[in-house]
Amino acid sequence: MYGLEQQVLRTDVSGMPLEWIDYQEAVRLYHLEQVAYTCGTLLYRIRGGINASSGRRSVVEVNSIIATQGGTYAQLRARHDYVPPLTNGALFRRDFNLCLYCGGSFPVRELSRDHVTPMVQGGADQWNNVVTACKRCNHHKGGRTPEQAGMQLLAIPFTPNHAEYIYLQGRRILTDQMEFLRAHFPRTSPLRERLARLA
Repeated sequence: MYGLEQQVLRTDVSGMPLEWIDYQEAVRLYHLEQVAYTCGTLLYRIRGGINASSGRRSVVEVNSIIATQGGTYAQLRARHDYVPPLTNGALFRRDFNLCLYCGGSFPVRELSRDHVTPMVQGGADQWNNVVTACKRCNHHKGGRTPEQAGMQLLAIPFTPNHAEYIYLQGRRILTDQMEFLRAHFPRTSPLRERLARLA
């Protein structure tokens, strides 16, 4: 069994990844009979109270991946034009905490969001125009484009699809959860390529 902090991957009945939930939310979904099926490894065996008439104790087994009855919530995120929210945490994880100018690996406190085409030059604050940069490189680049600053961009920024975004939100992702998520990454996903290089 895993510690109670291990996240459960929730999907819809078609297998589309939806979100990370904790064991308490997973047990609630089991109790409400919203879990259609499970896969992955057994994470938790949660014991409840003892039935007064039968004398038996209730037990809920929670797997690492649970598929739930879902409605429009899943359909909205499966749309081809869905854009996940841009946060620094997800951005830094997308770029593996690397400065995409100097190539150095940094702790989060030394990273910043850089706009490839600066906002002062009409650049947008969106996934396709932002990269992770160490604070030194970001300061040096200032309000210039990489070309104007004489800096080389090491990777092209991209917008993650929903499954990739779920990966970016995860903590301590188990192997079976990673395989499940990776199956939903586009074949041409830069994230798929970057993960393959790390393996």
